[in-house]
Amino acid sequence: MVFTGGTIAMRIDPSVGGAVPALDAKGILERTRGLDEIANVEIVDWGRVPATHITFAQIIELAGILEQSLGRPDIDGAVLVQGTDNIEETSYALDLLIESTKPVVVVGAMRNADEDGYDGPVNIRDAVRCAVSPQLVGQGVLVVMAGEVHAADDVAKTSPSAYAAFQSPNFGPLGRVDNGTLTVRRNRSVQRRIKTTRAVEPIPLIRTYVGVDGTLVRLTQANGARGFVIEGAGTGNTPPDLLAACADAIAEGIPVVMTSRCLSGRARPAYAFTGGSVTWRNAGAIFADYLSGLKARIALSLGLGAGMDLEALAEFFRG
Repeated sequence: MVFTGGTIAMRIDPSVGGAVPALDAKGILERTRGLDEIANVEIVDWGRVPATHITFAQIIELAGILEQSLGRPDIDGAVLVQGTDNIEETSYALDLLIESTKPVVVVGAMRNADEDGYDGPVNIRDAVRCAVSPQLVGQGVLVVMAGEVHAADDVAKTSPSAYAAFQSPNFGPLGRVDNGTLTVRRNRSVQRRIKTTRAVEPIPLIRTYVGVDGTLVRLTQANGARGFVIEGAGTGNTPPDLLAACADAIAEGIPVVMTSRCLSGRARPAYAFTGGSVTWRNAGAIFADYLSGLKARIALSLGLGAGMDLEALAEFFRG
């Protein structure tokens, strides 16, 4: 069990008026009753880092720590404890990077340790139950929160504070943990891997909105952007100037990935007006299928880090 910090490790500091990192791994586990009845847990106290401070380099480091541990025959699975703000990104990065088929579970808390209803201990117990379950072997990296088991490639944080903040908007959860019993409802159909030890940045993520144009694309390209992820409206539609700017980038060999800004559903060529999703395909944009913009950006950065060219990236996103 690797501890990185986050809300689960925070307490209220009256002098600054809010929650700050405070608990180490031992302090969190002291609040978690009954864990030794589920598994023998080996602790890696990596740090107390807010989720929004975690970098690509640190994610790759954590993937290496987990992969090395999972290679041991006496380890049945792994749990990564972190802040919830970017679990949907870090879990998907780990899903792409970790080759072991043993269960890897990412978990956190929606309440800090000084709040009523602190959910860290129950989430950790549920996560450990999943990490040692033979039912979840080969299911990739999972997020376990509020009694639900989510696949890393679909999970999204849908609320800043609700216990059930994490949802799988396209395909629903893989299962549930109820009163200590894991029930698996479905298995993942597709899981992709990227073998790399580096990520390429910067990769701007640009959302379509009323009046958006290509200014940000042109500015960031001039300042060294290595790729772009566009969250189009609907199936991948934008105003014409955003398409024009990205078409120029594609012509210069810079990959552009199109996703939908909708919470669920997929980007796909459907509309042929200028700026419509068909014209984006014709310009050479890569469609990310069901991946969200956040996850597509993770994949593009790691894919470029692995040395993928435009053809290889397109093949990856096709699944």
